[in-house]
Amino acid sequence: MKRCWSILVLLFSAVWLSSAIAASSGPVPPQPSSMQNKQTVWDQQAAAKYLDDRMDLWFEKATKLRTGGGTTSCASCHNTVPYALARPALRKAAGMSQPTSQEAKLLDETLRRVNTYASHEPLSKGKDGQSRGSEAVLNVLILANAVAEQNRSELYTPINRALDELWAAQRADGAWDWLDKGMEPYETSDSVYYGVALAAIAVGTAHGYGNGTDGDVWGGVGRLRSYLKAHYAQQNLYNRTWALLASTRLPSVLSREQTVALAAELEKMQNADGGWSLYRLGPWTWSKPNPPYGPEGKPDVALLSESDGYATGFIAYVLRQEELPVADSSLKRARAWLEANQQECQIGQSHWKCWRTYSLNYDREHGGDHGEPWRRMFMSDGATAFAALALLPAD
Repeated sequence: MKRCWSILVLLFSAVWLSSAIAASSGPVPPQPSSMQNKQTVWDQQAAAKYLDDRMDLWFEKATKLRTGGGTTSCASCHNTVPYALARPALRKAAGMSQPTSQEAKLLDETLRRVNTYASHEPLSKGKDGQSRGSEAVLNVLILANAVAEQNRSELYTPINRALDELWAAQRADGAWDWLDKGMEPYETSDSVYYGVALAAIAVGTAHGYGNGTDGDVWGGVGRLRSYLKAHYAQQNLYNRTWALLASTRLPSVLSREQTVALAAELEKMQNADGGWSLYRLGPWTWSKPNPPYGPEGKPDVALLSESDGYATGFIAYVLRQEELPVADSSLKRARAWLEANQQECQIGQSHWKCWRTYSLNYDREHGGDHGEPWRRMFMSDGATAFAALALLPAD
């Protein structure tokens, strides 16, 4: 009996040992999700490629401006501004320290414009004052982001020169003349407030790197803040959200009460699917002084009323910057919408994965692109930039 028992023990041990060896050499069983490496459900690399490709297209196709002995590309709010804000963050998330070739070219062209203020061609012919004000703001914004991200001391002198021009171009009321072509949301009579908000972001980002040398710096900042405060209540929801972003860079732009109230208003405007519609952040006037308001083209209002990447990404990014507990639920739903709506897109021979937003001025999807299909993506440039900023891990 003892001998039988010993044989059984030996057999059991052999079976157990062979099973253990097989398990160690076979495929690893699936791990619980909590044990797997966390990965994003959106494609950061594809978003970066889209922004780089679009920047290359802009350098190729944008209006060329006489600058010194050569030319530079016209700066744009729909392309260069979101690129300057988002691309360094995407690069940092990918573990890349060196600027992309597009970042380097944008910086080089901006430096050339800053060094030739007195002689270069304006952004828009016949609109010298508006061009000067708009460019003064955009130049500081681009340089400030480059300096803050790259920490290059050789940029201190040009950023001080750009700041001097910023204060020299500032109006007595604290704002800057802004390009007005009747094109929402960047170039209308209502865009002056947006321009001041951009200036606040630029000045707040530049703090510590340079304050200008010739202008009334503190007086300029004070007038800037006063303008944003005094005109805040009259702005549409889109412009007020830019003021909220400005307040995260330059303190005391908005009060705590205004910030909380705006977050609550944005939550009410959020669609059931978790996104926001840029069209519904109006009203928009297209620079018309009296109603009826309307654009030159005929955009698809039904399409514009749906959630889009620009409004959703922009608002989600701003709410995350402000870190308002009251906005946690809205932010969570918005991020879920963004994660689900990075789309495959083909324009001509180009294939991208990005977030879409449509023009408030034309139906570019059905013939309103003036024979240039690349124009269809103008608003999608900002959409992809802000969607990426909203989804990237917080610093």
